[in-house]
Amino acid sequence: MKSNFPIAIVIVAIAIAIGISPAAKPQPAQAPTSTVNHLDPAAQFAQGQLALQSGDLSAAEAAFRKVLSADPRSGAAYANLGVIAMRRKQWDLALPLLQKAASLDPKMTGIRLNIGLVKYRREDYEGAIAPLASVLKDQPNSTQARYLLGFCQLYTERYSDAVTTLEPLWPTTSTDIMYLYALGIAAHHAARKDLDDKALARLVEIGGDTPEFHLILGKAYLNRGEPERAVAELQRAEAANPNMPFVHFGLGVAYMKSEDNQHAEEEFRKEIALDPDLPDAYEQLGEFYLKAGKDNEAEKALREALRRNPKMPASLFGLAKINLRREKYQLALNEIDAALRLAPASQNVHFMRGRILMKLNRSEEAQKELLTSKSMLDASAQKDQDNANANQDPASMDDTRVPNPELAQPPQ
Repeated sequence: MKSNFPIAIVIVAIAIAIGISPAAKPQPAQAPTSTVNHLDPAAQFAQGQLALQSGDLSAAEAAFRKVLSADPRSGAAYANLGVIAMRRKQWDLALPLLQKAASLDPKMTGIRLNIGLVKYRREDYEGAIAPLASVLKDQPNSTQARYLLGFCQLYTERYSDAVTTLEPLWPTTSTDIMYLYALGIAAHHAARKDLDDKALARLVEIGGDTPEFHLILGKAYLNRGEPERAVAELQRAEAANPNMPFVHFGLGVAYMKSEDNQHAEEEFRKEIALDPDLPDAYEQLGEFYLKAGKDNEAEKALREALRRNPKMPASLFGLAKINLRREKYQLALNEIDAALRLAPASQNVHFMRGRILMKLNRSEEAQKELLTSKSMLDASAQKDQDNANANQDPASMDDTRVPNPELAQPPQ
């Protein structure tokens, strides 16, 4: 992902200072009688702290590793090595170090906050919820933990939980465009129209006339199911800054919702030209081709999306649909099973799996999936669609879905 996107957008406002929780304070054990290499763990720890504070990460790492050679159970040393990895943006290396620190010192909330942040950076939003919730339980006034937790709940479609978590931030954060945008999305899906309207009104009040504001306002309208108003705002953003990330993506989605297929395809391709690594643009282009019956083009785009992010259930759903059409039923089942693992609450995924199992002559399993799909449909109170899926395949995993990649950018 490009890093030149304006700070107000990319940092997702979580950067209030969600940088990295401060390095752990020295808590090494007393040096044993025969210390490894005659090291004083406390002195080495202090040296590491000074190096870390001055930004000399190599010296800090060397000092903390010497602490561990003398005191292998120093949770604080592991925590600081985790912080060093975070500053280097080595998220996969940071996580096991922080988890080891947490196992040695479970009461240190800063470690759990950093674990949540690392999982957030690794796009493991589901996995980030538990450590962030535990921090918020111990420190109810932690703005960092509350902000991150609310966004993770939003990304995992726990909209009511996201509202509960984010709404208390209003007194201190209602001048933050991204906060208002996120709160509005959560409130809309949680059927909190009062809060949705309040967030939108505040967004308009503080927005000004920047292209970033018009982008966010346009996406807010899109999430509210108003594609025409969304197009107008997104065009203003484009006119002011045609190379701004996500503006062409938003226009593509808005045009697709308005059934302006020619412009939708053009905008998705513009976004890909600006940012060839944005998986959501490939996924939306793939869904566009899927609806147009252009399976070869759809498959190519969806595979490009999954190459950049393997955890995209809608892309897997689209590939399963294509292989169902091609009568490659086992391959379709593999793909829909992968989609189901990522989106177990999707009614359309269960329905598609039932259709595929029927083609494989696994009738008992197929009926179970179709009944699950119908029960989920009934539970969502969409009674007018009760019989729709009996005669046709769903066009996509969720026709009402509005992807918001601009919201999910990790804090820098």
